[in-house]
Amino acid sequence: MASIDPDLLLRAYAIGVFPMSDSRDAPDVYWVEPRRRAILPPDRFHLSRSLRKTLRSGRFTVTRDRAFAEVIRRCAARGETWINKGIEDGYRELHARGSAHSIETWENGELVGGLYGVRLAGAFFGESMFSTATDASKVALAWLVARLKVGGFRLLDCQFMTDHLKSLGAIEISQKRYLELLAAELDAAAARLSRPGDALGRPGAAPPPDFGALELALASAGVSPDEPGPAGWVISQLLVSTS
Repeated sequence: MASIDPDLLLRAYAIGVFPMSDSRDAPDVYWVEPRRRAILPPDRFHLSRSLRKTLRSGRFTVTRDRAFAEVIRRCAARGETWINKGIEDGYRELHARGSAHSIETWENGELVGGLYGVRLAGAFFGESMFSTATDASKVALAWLVARLKVGGFRLLDCQFMTDHLKSLGAIEISQKRYLELLAAELDAAAARLSRPGDALGRPGAAPPPDFGALELALASAGVSPDEPGPAGWVISQLLVSTS
């Protein structure tokens, strides 16, 4: 089956739709626009006491974009999945272009959890996650939210509400409200492009969202992402600093 064109994927996200398939082997793709949309406002992430303890324990090492292909493959390797080969290949191409990202969770050098999604303007669209170890996907999501907060992203789309997402702070809104929030992020990005001085730090201008800002925040704290314990302490502080 042919892969989804990456440009088509980005255009779809820009109007509030995303692709799904009926199964791993299904040849067709359909486009989904839920009437109710789950989002997780980065400043409303619920960091439980147990998750804070896990982050600070140093049990997991967390990376980004180190194993995108493996993360999406593992997300698709379920008994029931909406990720067929065409969808998988499309996101891998989008990742190669720099618009799709993965967050990976490692334990003793083994990939035990992760998530992937799409970045567009000040929005991040979470697609799927997997976990083979307790709390591994929660840790990946916590790192993603911290990255979005530090980087100035304001919209984290979770697509469909689940009890798991609700426990972490996700809320459900109408598709109309979702499209308003999405349009605000796209309009802000368009305005920055039309006023190049904004990107150069014009007084009063908001800086553009930066998906790599977390590394700078960790470095300013004197911590490397490869130091699981100290990095986890910084992440937990970032998550509660404005919550």
